[in-house]
Amino acid sequence: MIVGIIGGGQLGQMLAISAKKKGFDVICLDPYEKCPCSSVADEMIISEFDNFEKIKELCEKSDVVTYEFENIPFQIIKTLEEDFNIPQGHRPLYISQHRFREKSAANKCGLKTVTYRLVKNKEDLIDALFDLGYPCLLKTCSFGYDGKGQKKINDDSDLSSALKLVEGTECILEGFMDFEAEISVIAVRNINGEIAILPAPENHHVNNILHMSVLPNTQSELVNTLAASEVRAFIQKMDFVGIITVELFVKNNKVYFNEMAPRPHNSGHYSIEGCELNQFDLALDSITNQKVDYQDLLQPTIMVNILGQHMKKIKHFKSSDAFLHLYGKTDPKINRKMGHITFINKTKEEVKKIMKEYLED
Repeated sequence: MIVGIIGGGQLGQMLAISAKKKGFDVICLDPYEKCPCSSVADEMIISEFDNFEKIKELCEKSDVVTYEFENIPFQIIKTLEEDFNIPQGHRPLYISQHRFREKSAANKCGLKTVTYRLVKNKEDLIDALFDLGYPCLLKTCSFGYDGKGQKKINDDSDLSSALKLVEGTECILEGFMDFEAEISVIAVRNINGEIAILPAPENHHVNNILHMSVLPNTQSELVNTLAASEVRAFIQKMDFVGIITVELFVKNNKVYFNEMAPRPHNSGHYSIEGCELNQFDLALDSITNQKVDYQDLLQPTIMVNILGQHMKKIKHFKSSDAFLHLYGKTDPKINRKMGHITFINKTKEEVKKIMKEYLED
């Protein structure tokens, strides 16, 4: 079998590694010849992601096609899925590419969210602020990640910068929630409608970038059961196929949908060492219509991200019960994800102590 992957970043690379373990060949499409996936793929197609003919070429050469990120033009996938085997299809892309569509879909499936308003212009923003009050979060509807394209509005002094964000782009204004924790539920659904779910990590961010994912999480059995149940219902009602990650806020034993990603997720990297089958294995099983199984946590596991500013120190990293994953990126920019470390059988306090030597505050 030949697996085509649209996107050659670290997620594409790790998908390709799982595919090779299963005996599959891999073709990857990415604008960069030396992207992380190029070290694993059998063939590279060098192209921008809006090039219909090149993505069609990938489909023609592949038995099944998947994608490793959500900002591929959904119109291209919508057209090609009629003639080629793209089990996930365009709908997860269409919904996840727009925060208002995303939250509306969650609400229609019965998931709670923070209060939100669509903001198309300055007048909409003022009206929405009257409805929601301070503090609140203004986010662009599209292309925001790791804290980019968003602004917290605490009071009138933040209005000027907020109004600039609204200029020329649709936004969503969200009520601010002082949540107790963030967890992510990673689920897969195969073509037959069978669903499997991974243990939910508890996520800790620094400067709006995921720093650490901890398992087992500190939430009650009630919260974990509720989170898994709601995500299961969501992907079932949406009729999604493939892998879906849903980030949830936890407050007062309730869970609130924050956002979804129709791909493997940074917070799921722990599963490479933490579970019998990792998120990439399950993603491939789901789109090739294999049986998918719920996964148990094999041992306490903590994943820590490595960013560009950490690379000089991390090259000398040594620790027992730790697994270092570097993605092979050539340009270690500040806050760019360059790799991760997975610790097993260590507490969060032990991991913090180890990493303090290597990572800047």
